[in-house]
Amino acid sequence: MNLQTGLTPRQKAAVIVRLIVGDGEQLSLERLSPEAQAALAQEMALMGMVDRQTRDQVVQEFCDSLESVGLTFPDGLDGTLDMLHGTLSQDITDRLRRRAAMAGHADPWDRIAAMPTAQLAELALGEAVEIAAVLFSKLPVSKAAEGFALMPAERARQIAYAMSMTGGIEAPALRRIGVALLQAAEALARPALDGGPVEKVGAILNFVPAGTRDEVLTGLDEEDADFAREVRKSIFTWANIPERIDPRDVTRILREVEPLSLQRAIAGAKDANLPAAEFLLANISARMAESLRDEIENLGRLTEDDSEAARADVVASIRRMEEAGDLFLIAGEAEEHDGAVSMNTAAS
Repeated sequence: MNLQTGLTPRQKAAVIVRLIVGDGEQLSLERLSPEAQAALAQEMALMGMVDRQTRDQVVQEFCDSLESVGLTFPDGLDGTLDMLHGTLSQDITDRLRRRAAMAGHADPWDRIAAMPTAQLAELALGEAVEIAAVLFSKLPVSKAAEGFALMPAERARQIAYAMSMTGGIEAPALRRIGVALLQAAEALARPALDGGPVEKVGAILNFVPAGTRDEVLTGLDEEDADFAREVRKSIFTWANIPERIDPRDVTRILREVEPLSLQRAIAGAKDANLPAAEFLLANISARMAESLRDEIENLGRLTEDDSEAARADVVASIRRMEEAGDLFLIAGEAEEHDGAVSMNTAAS
């Protein structure tokens, strides 16, 4: 049903956005083109007042349009691959994304930023210093720092100096460099097993009970102290959240976590696990934090097993976001204190 409101489609969109934002809901318009975002903002600035009848008619038309939709498919390859996550192999998924970027259907730098740090360092070592400088200039700071740490000091110094001359590169040239780097990445040798032994052991220990993890690490200390130290650096647990999560990412992370798991994780946090719970609550809106505290008060009996499983769910969500390239952990290093191991932010 197309109701006569006297408003243009863009004005109707402005009304819907204003209603959603006014109710305190989180709304992302990042998928719109920059031109569309600017046009919508300008339209909202000019709207002034809309009477109640017109508002209700716009809402009714919007709801009717939603109800008439029978099936939608993702927009583009990225959306399709996200929908098929877990169905296609990771190798095929990565290959399709890289080919789309090289064919001009996606931003090559998004795919480059999602590559493992070790592969980025290997790629930079095989390129001219100037190209490597562009590469590191386009990476998030935390990932660039990890990449620098994997290279010889002299090479890192050369790249750092060359980065001072990358500011004037125009967008078309940046894209060509990105595509060329993706093509070079395709030629790199791929390990038969995903990840090295340190990463593999660390990933496994992330999801075992804390008691088991401590016993395994103690045993590794006795067998191979150097290997144990590297494994500790690769581990990310609930207790590491305050040191390795950017406060600005907390709201995005919590949107990815099952609400009940989040409530149980925070409710059961005690002793060494309490700082992470306080960190999460301190870095969301006051309204969201108050709502979360109210929901926690209504929880029933909570066992330690329930709480530990919930904390593992939160950590798993963070890891999924990191693996997808949607989140970058702050670089950390293991530091021992009276037999306990903690993760501390690496010096920049």
